[in-house]
Amino acid sequence: MSRHHHVPSILLLLLLAVGGCRPEPAKRNGRFTVVATTGIIADAVRNITKDSADVSALMLAGVDPHLYKATVRDIEAIAGADVVFYGGLHLEGKMQDVLRKAGRFKTIVAVTDGISRQKLIRLTETGDNYDPHIWFDVQLWRQCVRQMSRTLQENDAPNAGYYQQNTETYLRKLDSLDAETKNSISRIPETRRVLITAHDAFEYFGRAYDMEVKGLQGISTLSEYGLKDVTLMVDMIVRRDIRAIFVETSVPRKAIEAVTEGCRARGHPIVIGGNLYSDALGGPGSGADTYEGMVLANLRTITESLK
Repeated sequence: MSRHHHVPSILLLLLLAVGGCRPEPAKRNGRFTVVATTGIIADAVRNITKDSADVSALMLAGVDPHLYKATVRDIEAIAGADVVFYGGLHLEGKMQDVLRKAGRFKTIVAVTDGISRQKLIRLTETGDNYDPHIWFDVQLWRQCVRQMSRTLQENDAPNAGYYQQNTETYLRKLDSLDAETKNSISRIPETRRVLITAHDAFEYFGRAYDMEVKGLQGISTLSEYGLKDVTLMVDMIVRRDIRAIFVETSVPRKAIEAVTEGCRARGHPIVIGGNLYSDALGGPGSGADTYEGMVLANLRTITESLK
């Protein structure tokens, strides 16, 4: 079967049932094995486990989790893991069925379960519908790291003390990252603190660091944008004399390019301020291939373009 084909449910259940029946399903030469859906989650796990576990991400750099479908190789990885972490809050929209079925056999944890629902951005008046892009508020991401650490300590007791020590070290690093982000954004004049992107991935960033955020598409890249959306965005940019907007590395440029063309047709000077990492880390050597590197890369791009 091609790696890009969607995994049939019967194959999923078979693989997981076989994996779930093994006394030591994921031990490779005695090593603990963790699978994460995204690189952002995998990076947090690596900071907790260091060299004491095998950690892998299902999605590569630049992959959009909203659109991603599980493959046969992904199911094999899940079946062979001691613990599986995913974002939750419908971030992995097309993997929900796979994760739900896998949860019958494996320890599968949504990292956002560690956050009080009162601290999430609700998308609708009723129902369990929240913005999943919590990692852009570093303090909220700290809570997810604690959730991952608790799960790892419970499932790998011999290394629990080591994981706790690493967690505390990493949390201090995240506190410094949060302080640096606040300080950098505060230097942008208030009238210029407007972040315009293709889809609404930065609402938590805006709330935490005092920036107004506008997205052409909705929370998920599955949502479509139309001519009316482009027109309204152009009107707002021209009216408020905004000079820079941003593209995202995991989202096609077409939406933002439609906005820039509309602005230029109105005689308004506009530039694409740069690429922001939204739903995925950068590739090796990009400087954004860790969570900390991603946040700092975005911070540099935003501050240099809006000051």
